[in-house]
Amino acid sequence: MCADSCTVRALTPEEYPAALELCWRVFLEFDAPEYPAEGVAAFRASLDDGERTRSLRFYGAFDGETLVGVLCMRPPQHIADFFVDGAYHRRGIGRRLFESMRRDYARQVFTVNAAPGAVEVYRRLGFVPTDTERLTDGLRYTPMRFEEGTAGEA
Repeated sequence: MCADSCTVRALTPEEYPAALELCWRVFLEFDAPEYPAEGVAAFRASLDDGERTRSLRFYGAFDGETLVGVLCMRPPQHIADFFVDGAYHRRGIGRRLFESMRRDYARQVFTVNAAPGAVEVYRRLGFVPTDTERLTDGLRYTPMRFEEGTAGEA
């Protein structure tokens, strides 16, 4: 399963539906159990919001022709979605997506609202919490920030 051989690149708009489907599938498996029905519905609505989708910059990781990871950026520099297929977890694919995305930004400051199960993943990427866990529209998250050169960087 790909590891170092995965291809990571920006996605084309034609690939966005497959990326959103991967986000939904992985969310249902790993994140949805942490949320009430309201949170699951809010996340689904965000994926179905065409205006939101058009505002995102998508990155994908591929094992051959199969999309196995997605990272979406919302302006100015906020990670809106970041999911890796469960069969590919703990293989460095998320880190490769993150590092690939970083090359497109001169200013190395990024924010994310990390789902409960993703806080440690973001910590390993060098993010630090900026506040305690919050709940909005049924979605639990911890606001986090990455800034190159800070003590929190891994």
